[in-house]
Amino acid sequence: MAASSPRTKRLSVAALAVLALTSTALTYQLHRTPAGHADPAASAPLPSHPDAGAASYTYDRLSGPARTVVRDATGGVAATLTDGARTAVLTGPSRTFTEPHTTKAKIVTDSWVRLMPKPWKAGTEKEKWFTDWFAAFHHSTRPDLLAISLQYVKGAPRKKDRQGLRYAGPATFGPPDPHGSPAGGPHRRPSDFYHYLGRPWTFPDRKNVLPDKSRYGSVDSSGYVRLVYGYRGGYALLGTDRVGPGLPRTANGIASVGPGVPVIPHRGARPSELDTLQPGDLLFFDTDRQNGPRLDHMGIYLGLDTDGHPRFLSSRERNNGPTFGDAGGSSRIDGAGIYANSLREAKRL
Repeated sequence: MAASSPRTKRLSVAALAVLALTSTALTYQLHRTPAGHADPAASAPLPSHPDAGAASYTYDRLSGPARTVVRDATGGVAATLTDGARTAVLTGPSRTFTEPHTTKAKIVTDSWVRLMPKPWKAGTEKEKWFTDWFAAFHHSTRPDLLAISLQYVKGAPRKKDRQGLRYAGPATFGPPDPHGSPAGGPHRRPSDFYHYLGRPWTFPDRKNVLPDKSRYGSVDSSGYVRLVYGYRGGYALLGTDRVGPGLPRTANGIASVGPGVPVIPHRGARPSELDTLQPGDLLFFDTDRQNGPRLDHMGIYLGLDTDGHPRFLSSRERNNGPTFGDAGGSSRIDGAGIYANSLREAKRL
């Protein structure tokens, strides 16, 4: 990605108390430094007030897409913040994602994906909401969006809140649809996040919905993204595909009228370059050529696996649930697989 003429700014960030870790089982392994060697990203306490010893950061402006790269005192990248997007990629302790039920592939990453309260724009580093947010989350190892997304694959532990509502655990795609029989595989009834939860929901666009008991514990590809980014992450959700302040219902709706910054524009064919992608980006696919150019599948980009292949996570019919494995098609977006060939667009929320 080409860099524009950098405009550098400095800011001393007043630190807040570190937020308590949530009671959520991790589906990945954190890589710690050997005993006797402190890992500053994971264990260094945040200063309680700004002084001469408080962390100083540099904010460099880059293009393609327009974004700000936050660097620490050593010049290392602390965060990447994209104009118009709430998604922040923070640098933290290295960890490994695995899904042994479906693939031998492993993803080792130090990227932690979180949602900021507001979209980023140049100069936001001067605003108090950002300095407070960054101080609270820069060193946090509480589950981020990537870790949360892994809480729904096969083998993940079931989690319930204090009211007994299950909010995490293995998800299916949905029950079989007796009226659908597309060539090449089973057809299952689509399921949104409220079906997984088994609770009624009222959307801000005034749509009221009731869960179908037969779809309890199920999410289709867009329902899965809405579960992770919306219900768990706090992004607003809509009940339809209309334009509004939140994520529309379907993959095509999120791609065409939903919020976010295009990082791979839809040009009607497989993109030739993937260099603009970063972990947490939403990927959109045209896997069913019978419905024209409509985008019918979506997933979450995880990054490169240990063999250097870009992988994503999505809920799919053939696997009957979320996976970044290779059941029913390789989860790589390079090569010659079904998803690599049908990738059309990518957005950063």
